Amino acid sequence: MTPGERLKSPRLRLFVALDLPPGVVDPLVEWRAQLLGEVPALRLLARESLHVTLIFLGYQAQRDVDRIAEICFSERAGPFELRATGVVPVPPRRPRLYALSLEDAGGAVGAWQQELSRSLEHAGLYEPEKRPFWSHVTLARVKRDKPAPSIDMTPALPEELRRPFAPERATLYRSTLTPRGAVYDSLRSVDLPER
Repeated sequence: MTPGERLKSPRLRLFVALDLPPGVVDPLVEWRAQLLGEVPALRLLARESLHVTLIFLGYQAQRDVDRIAEICFSERAGPFELRATGVVPVPPRRPRLYALSLEDAGGAVGAWQQELSRSLEHAGLYEPEKRPFWSHVTLARVKRDKPAPSIDMTPALPEELRRPFAPERATLYRSTLTPRGAVYDSLRSVDLPER
């Protein structure tokens, strides 16, 4: 190594998300399989990949993980209340994915997301997105080189998914890209208060 060279920290692909409680994930996985499971053009996300992304940080230096977690989780957040409203194709005309849209009671999740966004931007770790935050859970992605499928969206949400719920925890995840899709590993998390 020459004197002018510096050791670079490995880079990790990171995002912050809200984790869903089992009482929501279990019926969601079952209902999603009925609605989308038989559509060949779709790849269903793994059960452990079902979450509400708050902030996608992209590639960050591994040495900054502790600082990012401190910024995100040092102050108490919540309680939050979310409620599923239905499945939405994104974008509507030629979907690349299908997501479960969530109503954010009182806007508490959106307000916390904005606070995190500002704090991470101030620390030089994040550039906020231009589009407004949308609470949702990605359920399936359209496979590459496949036409966007036509899907019957009429099956009603089961009762378990129509009830409001509180996310269990907030987590800083590492996302590792693989040929079969991204694999998520929890790096830091914090439990959230119940409603």
